[in-house]
Amino acid sequence: GFWLGGKVADDLRVHDHEGIVWDEMVGMWITLWLVPEGWWWLLIGFVVFRIVDILKPWPISWVDRNVHGGVGIMLDDVLAGVFAWLVMQGLVWGWVHWLV
Repeated sequence: GFWLGGKVADDLRVHDHEGIVWDEMVGMWITLWLVPEGWWWLLIGFVVFRIVDILKPWPISWVDRNVHGGVGIMLDDVLAGVFAWLVMQGLVWGWVHWLV
């Protein structure tokens, strides 16, 4: 992902082309790791990841602006995935301990 994302970005002369989706896939995999089965958890995970990926809270925004090439393309979505994973684990914990 790091190498190929960088190569495609260089070839297209665009930092993070919308056609490069491998980084988003990796971010989603991270977001959904250890999340219970069920389509609603997938939907919630997708929404949480997209919100984090769009808003880019610090340090994701710093990486997006300052880390270039394939590493930057992948790393901002990996960090967004980790951030979204933490949110999801909090939601799962709350669901298990308070609502079930």
